[in-house]
Amino acid sequence: MAEINFHIEKVDVPDMNPEFLRLWLTDIAKNCDKSIGELCYIFCSDEYLLKINKEYLNHDYYTDIITFNYNQGEVISGDIFISIDTVRSNAREYAQGNEQIELFRVMAHGMLHLCGYNDKTDSEQLEMTKMEDWALEELKRFT
Repeated sequence: MAEINFHIEKVDVPDMNPEFLRLWLTDIAKNCDKSIGELCYIFCSDEYLLKINKEYLNHDYYTDIITFNYNQGEVISGDIFISIDTVRSNAREYAQGNEQIELFRVMAHGMLHLCGYNDKTDSEQLEMTKMEDWALEELKRFT
């Protein structure tokens, strides 16, 4: 049974409708021939995510997202931590200041990682960006 939850860790999150987001995220997974098991998005601060990055990945730097993959076969499960602080600063640079669109892009990015997309090489980054753009276009179907 699909379950998508959202948790907010002491940050102000741009306006979002959880039911709408669940439909959209399920659609992304379905497009990738996957289904959703248990998925949890945790919205947090830079400092919160830095602590996770250090503790679990031994990385000492800020990032916008960390995705923990618990997939079993074609069933997507995972924890996706998103720094709202970094989303806000990236929105100014990449999304003409639109924090909500940048948040949705990062949410799609985490889902796409769970669907098997990577972004380590230039060609993988291009494919990831193409899929993020597709996901943002799909968003319009649910508004």
